[in-house]
Amino acid sequence: MIVLGVETSCDDTAAAVLENGRVVRANLVSSQDAVHAPYGGIVPEMASRQHIHAIQPMVDKALTEAGVAAADLDGLAVTCGPGLTGSLLVGLSFVKAWSFRSGIPYVGVNHLEAHVMSIFLEREVSFPYLALVASGGHTLLYLVRSFGDYEHLGGTLDDAAGEAYDKVAKMMGLGFPGGRVIDDLAKQGDPRAVAFPRARLRTPYDFSFSGLKTSVWHYLTRKRKDDWRDDMADIAASFQEAVVDMLIAPTLRAVEDTGIRRIVLGGGVSANSRLRGKMTEKVQEAGAELHYPSLRFCTDNGAMVALVGSHRLGEGDRDGPRLNADPALTL
Repeated sequence: MIVLGVETSCDDTAAAVLENGRVVRANLVSSQDAVHAPYGGIVPEMASRQHIHAIQPMVDKALTEAGVAAADLDGLAVTCGPGLTGSLLVGLSFVKAWSFRSGIPYVGVNHLEAHVMSIFLEREVSFPYLALVASGGHTLLYLVRSFGDYEHLGGTLDDAAGEAYDKVAKMMGLGFPGGRVIDDLAKQGDPRAVAFPRARLRTPYDFSFSGLKTSVWHYLTRKRKDDWRDDMADIAASFQEAVVDMLIAPTLRAVEDTGIRRIVLGGGVSANSRLRGKMTEKVQEAGAELHYPSLRFCTDNGAMVALVGSHRLGEGDRDGPRLNADPALTL
């Protein structure tokens, strides 16, 4: 089975071709970072307009790289939520129209499910496992019993982890997106230099990053800009250490409470080098195992959408013209 996966949930236009649910024939992403960088964050209307311009060329390039013609496709898969409404509608409308014209069946894919299952693009992981999805829009913890059987354990009560990175980077004048630049800068700093707080919540599997973000703002405003400019690497490292600690603690608590000793990371923040390193260390100490995808499958991509779509199409699922974008879709 050859499936085209299309992802337009936020600011990246992605298209991929997957064979037999595992073999990635093509996986292309068109980034909008340069478009949104002057604003320090994603402008939804601009994102949807960029998707309109990019989607056809990206799909054409993916098919060419995969060495397949449109007529060779057995199915189509497209993200239908959650995400930015305008962005979701571009991808969904494109795939629905293609399906209607060609007769090729299509399915809508939950963006969160795609991140949770993206590890299977590269390796098999035994069920059940715990999945931590951390990105610019989401920070969620799931118990994954099997394909399609998920239990929501907890999530962020305010900012997502990646959102906190972007906002702190903007405070420090580091540019957008903030995740990569803070990760790189933090490698030169001391993570113990500034004692930023770690939120501890009554609900054991939830997260909160707004207090940390506010603490960084107060720290920067208490000091003259000339003073903290000399300590930017230490500030970045200390902030990042707090984020990583707050991601690890609820995840390991879930390991302890459920007895499930397999953890899978997903989402853009799972590309963070400190999270990977410290999570690996703590998970090994707990006698558990950690899995995370390659960098190209951490951020939003079409291959993970095609993966879930291939499974659903193989089970006989089909979606029709009434499927709509759902910006608040849950898993």
